[in-house]
Formats: sequence, structure tokens, C-alpha cells
Amino acid sequence: MRMCSWMKQSRQENLIYLIVWSLLFAAPVLSLYVWKVHDANLPFDWAEVFFVWRRYAVYLLLFLVHNLFLAPLLMHRHKRVAYFSVVAVIIALFTLYQCSHRPDMKKPIGHRPPPDVEMTYNRHPSFGKPRYQMRPHKEPHPFIGEHDIMAVVLLILMFGANVGIKGYFRGREDRRRLAELEHENLEQQLEYLRYQINPHFFMNTLNNIHALVDIDPEKAKDTIVELSKMMRYVLYEGDKQYVPLSNEFEFIRHYVTLMQLRYTDKVRITLELPGEVSNRKIPPLILITFIENAFKHGVSYQHESFVEVKVTMEGNKLCFSCRNSKAPTARSSAAGGQQGGVGLANVRKRLNLLYDHDYSLRIDDAPDVYGVDLVISLNS
Repeated sequence: MRMCSWMKQSRQENLIYLIVWSLLFAAPVLSLYVWKVHDANLPFDWAEVFFVWRRYAVYLLLFLVHNLFLAPLLMHRHKRVAYFSVVAVIIALFTLYQCSHRPDMKKPIGHRPPPDVEMTYNRHPSFGKPRYQMRPHKEPHPFIGEHDIMAVVLLILMFGANVGIKGYFRGREDRRRLAELEHENLEQQLEYLRYQINPHFFMNTLNNIHALVDIDPEKAKDTIVELSKMMRYVLYEGDKQYVPLSNEFEFIRHYVTLMQLRYTDKVRITLELPGEVSNRKIPPLILITFIENAFKHGVSYQHESFVEVKVTMEGNKLCFSCRNSKAPTARSSAAGGQQGGVGLANVRKRLNLLYDHDYSLRIDDAPDVYGVDLVISLNS
């Protein structure tokens, strides 16, 4: 039990206890040494050191009992009634011990007390010269003296300090475990969202290819080639938390090329991406959802429409902008679809999980134009 409780403590906590008690037991020796330096005639009396060490040994024993057996009742098992009951008994027993084991009334060698007084030898914690208190023989001896009360107060403070240190390290350990659980939960949620993105994306892409097979078989073949390149990216890069920005841009180019093969000249498609990018990284497939929704809800075969995608770099920040027209026959449904679609809901969740709301996403849902502006900080 003792070894188990000791092993539960962190190394930092055990080191604190070791340093504090080492300093306490070294204090008598250092104090006598300082007095001897000031007075060369003063002998180095080990008897005084052992006297203080015996008093410290009682505190050390009670500290070990509290640290290894009592404090775990409160910190780990939450048995407050049992803890405070046992501590109260220990304090009561210590008070009785303290009152019955006061330092003996002795006189130093070479000094004779007056016949009408009692010489009480009181060793001062500073370990200086012996102090004597002259008390008449007829004065009654109090049951609890000032030093007894101070000893009990020190014991209570020692127990409180022990509980406080344990509480600090226990809280730190709980915060560490909570951070690990949150990280594992984050990974699971991101994995779940990525698995949702891939089927959603490929379902729309296959629908595009199916439409092209009847309209233009040659374009359908080219679309399959572009789709194979995109599938390779999704398979090898889509399961990662971050990918190089250049790879994400290349994926967007393949997707826009696929869309250009499908639509006629009535659809104006513009794509502006930085020519050179640094070794920054971005979550995979984080931008394609906005572009996909722009083509899905903003393009019409009967009316002139447009899709504009622009990405700029400002230091370590990526500024993404996507604008698309709204077809007159689908304006109401397009707005509702874009605001409440599965893809946009997933990308919002991913942004919240990855950036903890440290990003800027603004959606402008005008009557004729739908716009998205996203600003995120990139990882190097």
C-alpha cells in the first residue's frame, strides 16, 4: 500500500518533499556552525542537534502517515469524513504526546540555580546559548503551554501543505489526461468527418461523369483521368491532418478542370491561385467543399452564371474567396442548401476542431450572389 501510494506521486512531488525535509534536518547543523563561527569558544554540541532531530522525527513520521495513507483518502477516494476523522484523532494524540514529552527541566553544567527558583532549560530553535526561565516552585505547571499550541499548529499546517501540494499535482495530472482525451476525441471526430467528405465528394463527381457520358463521351474520358488524379490525392493525402499547400492547390486545379469539361461557355469559371507557396501546410479538402457547393448550387445551363475562386497569401495567413451566381429557378433552394448542407456543416466542425474558433469565416448570401470568405493561419 505504501509503495503503491508512493509510486502514484510524481517525481516532482517526491523531490519537493525530499528537499524540504533535507533542509529541515540540515538546519540544526548549519545553525550551530554559524554560532561557532561567531564564537570560537562555543563547543559544537551534537546533543542539541539530536534533540531537534528527535522532535523533527515525530513530524516526519506523521507526515509519512499522512502523505501515504491519509491524503489519498481525500485526493483519490474522496472519503472526506474518514479523512478528517482520522486527522482529528492524530492531532489529539499528538497534543497529548506533546504535553507529556516536554523537554526535561535541566540545568547546564557549571551553573548553579538559586535555591528559591526552578531553572527551566529551554532550547531555542535558533540553537544559540541556553536560555533559562526562572519560575517559582509554587507556580502550577500548565497542561498546555504556548509551545504545545505552536507544535499543534505546525502539524496542521504541515498536513494542509501536503494536501495543497497533492492537489496541485493531481490537478495538473487531470489536466494532462483531459488534454489527451480531448486530443483523441479530436482525432476521432476529424477521422469521422474526413470519411464523410470523401463519399460526399465522389458521389457528386460521379454524377458529373454520368452526365458527360451522354453529352460528350470524349470529355467523359478526360474527366475520368482527372478523377483518377483526384482519387490518388484523396487516398494518400486525405487521411492526414495537414498536407502541403501546393498539393491542396493541385487538387483544386484538377477539380476545376473537371468542372470546366462539363459546362459550356455560358458558365464563366475563374481560378486564381498563388504561383509559388512556401512550405506551409493546410488541412486536406478544407477548401474544396466551398468550391463544390459553388458549382452545385450556382451554375445553370439555361442562364449565364459564374464561379470565381481566389486564394491569396498574407504572411502565414491564407485568404480564400469564392463567389458564385444563383440561378433564378433555384435561388431559394440554393441558399438553403448551401447554408445547411452536409459538406458545409462538416467543414465548419473541422475548422472549429482544428483552429478552436481561431479563424474567420464570413458567408454573404445575397439575392443573386453567394460568397464565402475564409481566413486561416497556416502551419509550417
